[in-house]
Amino acid sequence: MELYRDRIMGAISGLDRIRFRGTLRWLASERGLSTYMSYARILLKDFSDWVNGLTAQVRESCESRAKDLGIEVRYLASSGVDKDKLARQIAKDKRITEGSICLLSVVEPCIAPKVKGNKASKKLKLVMEPRKCVFVYHYFNDPVFGFGHVRIQSWVPFNIFICLNGRHWLERQLQKQGIDYVKDGNCFVRIEDIAVAQALLHEQLKTDWAKLLNGLALGSCPALSQVVRPLEPEYYWSADETEWATDIMFKSVAALEELFPSFVHHAMRVCDSPSVMKYLGRRSLTGSIPDEVISDYRRRYEGIRVKHRVNYNSVKMYNKSGSLLRIETTINNTRDFKVFRSPNDDEGKPASWQKMRKGVSDLHRRCEVSQQCNDRYGDALAAAQVEEKLKEVVCGACNKVAKEGKRYRGLNPWQQDDYRMLMFLSKGENAINGFRNHDLRKWLYGESEQAGKDQQKKYSGRTTRRIKLLRAHGLIRKVPRANRYVLTEKGQKFSCSLMTASALDIKALTEMAA
Repeated sequence: MELYRDRIMGAISGLDRIRFRGTLRWLASERGLSTYMSYARILLKDFSDWVNGLTAQVRESCESRAKDLGIEVRYLASSGVDKDKLARQIAKDKRITEGSICLLSVVEPCIAPKVKGNKASKKLKLVMEPRKCVFVYHYFNDPVFGFGHVRIQSWVPFNIFICLNGRHWLERQLQKQGIDYVKDGNCFVRIEDIAVAQALLHEQLKTDWAKLLNGLALGSCPALSQVVRPLEPEYYWSADETEWATDIMFKSVAALEELFPSFVHHAMRVCDSPSVMKYLGRRSLTGSIPDEVISDYRRRYEGIRVKHRVNYNSVKMYNKSGSLLRIETTINNTRDFKVFRSPNDDEGKPASWQKMRKGVSDLHRRCEVSQQCNDRYGDALAAAQVEEKLKEVVCGACNKVAKEGKRYRGLNPWQQDDYRMLMFLSKGENAINGFRNHDLRKWLYGESEQAGKDQQKKYSGRTTRRIKLLRAHGLIRKVPRANRYVLTEKGQKFSCSLMTASALDIKALTEMAA
């Protein structure tokens, strides 16, 4: 932002698409369901009749609610239909600008319980298996949250999935505040008061999520509160997937177009993305959307998108609507991250850093982690535009340094091991959550994975010394209370400049110098 402040109007960061999941824990596992059936005196031989009765009750409740709302009920013959697009078309055809839009039902895969016979014990048993059942979609254009939907599984365990979008939500907030804006799809290319818009995005995080989501679920299917009678458990709400986007609004299309090719070059060459992508195994780069890989490059109708993915989480960069640069972190797997809370929510125990859960109680911290990832990735892109001579950037780390009474050698970027280490530091995947000793060891010494314990200790020791070397030169820093490391601003400049220079041929370097 500071580097390009003369070209930028401003930036906003907040939730984009978010998918919530509601679970009745009594019914979501074999053990829980067996306990509930025992409590409710339901025999295994009566399981099918019992569940069919509940399914009929849930579907009837959904359709009755749709009738009360006066919306269309439509059955889809294929799960491949773009339901969001269909709902928007129905809203357009019927001129629905606010409120419920339609109710769609379709058969889709799910994980659900089934009663099977055990040949060995000659008894019936409950097992959770993949199967198919009818899912009900209730689409709406809410006066507060904007466009979204509630997806209800009509078979045990009656899971609920609710999709909302923070940008649609922000649009409603801006309308209420009387703030002018220009919106294209799910992004804003201009906002009259950016500071207020950012404050409104922060206000979204103060939501009582359980109350909000229960209201949306029961508003779509009132019968959900009755399915586990005589018990009255509440749905446990978690965030299956969150997208946290930083939108940088440039003053003009030309201002972004001038910089964007260098951003793409940096992401593809320096972040260790493959130079050739496979489009459905044989299509060229200019074909349709390719399958996902760990790091990929896509040419979309809107522009170019570069994405880095690791362990089901990803960070990506792309241009939208001509003058908007978006950096977006998507988190599906939270277990790599930490949250400061009491163990098992026991307030009698002192708070400490615990593994992050998907539950909505940890959502605020999840958003903090996502913003930090966006910031690190943005800093890495900015490092490609530093107006300093290469010698000035790399000289310090290439010479000996003394720290805490110890002397450390300088780095040699053209020595094989040091070069591979710099390649590792510049990888885009490491912007998501840093790296550990094991990650660097695996990169430098791939053979260590098959080595014995004694040999692995030696490799680990070598890696530890390399990490100390990088810290001594100020290229990385340790994440507090975690065995992870992230690049510093100096480290980003150092690795970026050297990787960029090494990717160019002599002719290109000569032309640039001229």
